[in-house]
Amino acid sequence: MSVNKILNSLENSWERSNILLKIKNGLDIDEIVNEFLQTNEIKVKELNTLLRPEDIDLLTQVEKLSACEAKLINKIYNLNHKNSTKINEKKIYLSNRKTNSKISSFMINWSNKFVVIALLTISAIALSKQAWS
Repeated sequence: MSVNKILNSLENSWERSNILLKIKNGLDIDEIVNEFLQTNEIKVKELNTLLRPEDIDLLTQVEKLSACEAKLINKIYNLNHKNSTKINEKKIYLSNRKTNSKISSFMINWSNKFVVIALLTISAIALSKQAWS
């Protein structure tokens, strides 16, 4: 199986809406990741055998980006939380609802686009390497 097919299959298995639902239902993050790895063990192992050093460097960069996004979300949340304590309850409800909605949609769309671009880049690198071989 090609890297592109494996990545597409894994991406379909990792639907953000399903993951968010599991989190809302109280499932631990480690449980979610372990369940995903267990369900897709064969594909993950095959992907690891097909990855080259350049691809692993790209994955490291994507991991750092995800950590950066998590830190940004945390800081935005803390800033919002700090500011909202100065406002009455009615304003807190309205501002959090609007802000969280905008921030979450921004982060989800931006993150999804980056992951798709990263996957396409990996695929393009793999295909060009095959073409030159």
